[in-house]
Amino acid sequence: IPAYDEALRLAPYLLATRDYFARLGLTHEIIVVDDGSRDGTADLVSGQAAFWPQLSLLRHEINRGKGRALRTGVERARGDFILLADADGATPIEEAAKLRQALLDGADIAIGSRRLGKGGIERSWGRNLIGTVFAWVVRRMFDLPVRDSQCGFKMFRREAAQRLFALCREDGFLIDVEVLLHAQRLAYKIVEAPVPWRDVPGSKVRLFRDGRRMLTGLWRLRRRMEAFQRDEFLTAHAPERPSPSRVASH
Repeated sequence: IPAYDEALRLAPYLLATRDYFARLGLTHEIIVVDDGSRDGTADLVSGQAAFWPQLSLLRHEINRGKGRALRTGVERARGDFILLADADGATPIEEAAKLRQALLDGADIAIGSRRLGKGGIERSWGRNLIGTVFAWVVRRMFDLPVRDSQCGFKMFRREAAQRLFALCREDGFLIDVEVLLHAQRLAYKIVEAPVPWRDVPGSKVRLFRDGRRMLTGLWRLRRRMEAFQRDEFLTAHAPERPSPSRVASH
């Protein structure tokens, strides 16, 4: 769970998560990456961790962005399956069962999607419009067969997550697109599952400012992915070098 000034929204989500895993009896760990918060987020997590041994806190001293926070958490994760979830609890933790089943059925990555199925989505018209436009641009620009790349509720097999996030360079919200582009390039199996979702007051995303920045950032991401593909092509078609000749000494 990446968290930046999320003390108010994170508290109920942690409680819901603890109750969920207690009911299931699954072996688990919860990693919160505090990304330079100034509102007591770290104190909240540390206080709960004192009575909840499966909960741990990682800290960035300054705010470095969602992408960097996710990379920090994924790198430290030890579970067979790694669930990424936003601190606001916009998608109920119970929906993790759908993603887990998709991995058990053979997927490498399972994505919660707000654009599959009907109902269960509570968001303002403005956010819905920006989200729809962004999703359309991503699909057209990258030919990515994913309807909702930006949903923060995703589950990965650990091997896939740690390999893919190690390749990512985005520090901000575009990490959600970048990791899926690498997954597509490396032929990982991606499955989407419909999930309910609701706007929770206190979002750090500013619709038009961040929306414009992310649309601009897609061009940077496109150039980076083209560079990956170019390097792979050159490597695959590089002429073989003759092995060094062995000179006998006399």
